[in-house]
Amino acid sequence: MIETREDFLALLKEEAYRKGDFTLSSGKKSEHYVNCKPVTLQGDALMFISWCILECLEDDCDAIGGLTLGADPLVAGVAIVSAIEERYMDGLIVRKEPKGHGTKAWIEGPTLAPGSKVTVLEDVITTGGSAIQAAEKLRDVGYIVENVVSIINRQEDGEADDAMDAANLNLISLFSLEELS
Repeated sequence: MIETREDFLALLKEEAYRKGDFTLSSGKKSEHYVNCKPVTLQGDALMFISWCILECLEDDCDAIGGLTLGADPLVAGVAIVSAIEERYMDGLIVRKEPKGHGTKAWIEGPTLAPGSKVTVLEDVITTGGSAIQAAEKLRDVGYIVENVVSIINRQEDGEADDAMDAANLNLISLFSLEELS
């Protein structure tokens, strides 16, 4: 049972982190690889990290969202724990490309009022590209996006921090790559 930050970090080290020779989704080469899905798709781990993320969200946050696939369990988990806390937040999933049929939607989930405040969730931040893409699509439909919450920040030469600043986003990370390696 995951009950503490240390428990969650130990699970990340065991099931999400690998050292070797990898090419990341950003195209960069790295000796560190982190895939949080084996952890965030475990019930107790998802529940724990969802509570942690909820604590990072501003009181006026209306919804959480993120780019599929890494953010999917996080969005669902935080939506559930927010309901348990009676702090109801809707979840939004941003597609990597528009739906190929029907409405051709970029965003799945309830339609929110323009000006609703949405926080983007991300499992691993390297360059910030996925989170920025999600934020841009959410902003395109009239939502206010100011914050990104990630489980892990790879801290690649400050690249994600610089990209987030350029996109007018505040990055909140629960763990760093340094803590895993």
